[in-house]
Amino acid sequence: MLVINKKISNLFLMVFILLVSCSTDEINNSSDIDLSLVNENNWIMSNNILNYINDYRLQNDLNLLIKDSSYATAYAVSHSKYMIETQSVNHNNFFVRSNGLKNRGAIKVSENVAYGYTSAQSVVNAWLNSQEHKEIIEGDFTNIGFGVIKSELNNKYYFTTIYYK
Repeated sequence: MLVINKKISNLFLMVFILLVSCSTDEINNSSDIDLSLVNENNWIMSNNILNYINDYRLQNDLNLLIKDSSYATAYAVSHSKYMIETQSVNHNNFFVRSNGLKNRGAIKVSENVAYGYTSAQSVVNAWLNSQEHKEIIEGDFTNIGFGVIKSELNNKYYFTTIYYK
């Protein structure tokens, strides 16, 4: 009888471990992103933003940021679309974007968001005039991704820039 109970206990333990490991895999995969989202980004505006930010960083003896037109941009586009859907400027679910990039080797991640600016220069100036946003622009990062989307609902731009190292 003791042998049967031990076998049942071991079987239960193996099933539990299997279930927990599947759950962990599902959590890790929650940071997957559709890379085709990068095609929805306004690359003209994004490249101009990058130029203004890199000009500023160069003037302040900081390394130039490298444009990530893959994962960071896909996450940024996804977030800008989310802000359009919710009609709110926010950092909701930042941990998903951050973990997604960290799962791909990033060691630190941050982001700036904005809404309603009509040019690359105006949004970068706004970020530079805000201490919190400026600290991110001046941060110890190597790469940047862009989510610059114009809303069809209100004809306004929503901006997400994701910085990482």
